[in-house]
Amino acid sequence: MDDPNFFNHIYEVTRQIPAGRVTSYGAIAKFLGSPNYSRMVGRAMGECGKANPPVPYYRVVNSTGHLTGDPSAGRRRRELLESEGVEVKDDKIQNFKKVFWDPSKEINYE
Repeated sequence: MDDPNFFNHIYEVTRQIPAGRVTSYGAIAKFLGSPNYSRMVGRAMGECGKANPPVPYYRVVNSTGHLTGDPSAGRRRRELLESEGVEVKDDKIQNFKKVFWDPSKEINYE
């Protein structure tokens, strides 16, 4: 990745995910023109703790709606999502298609 600001671009997109909605690592990577960089998006989520303004990392899940990443943070992610009305069962988003937010369809940078 040649863009030194790639993580910041990821954070900008993530901050736009509305409460009660989720997106995937791949959807963010695709939106940013780097469809093969899903893992890099995941890495950015793992390193966003000191980003300001804060990044709602917990709203980013894998392409099947499962909570992934640091297992020790899974409970906190579930709690944060549930506090926004997102139903999570066995670390999987319920009604995934209904709550999925696609940045390619939702963000307009014209």
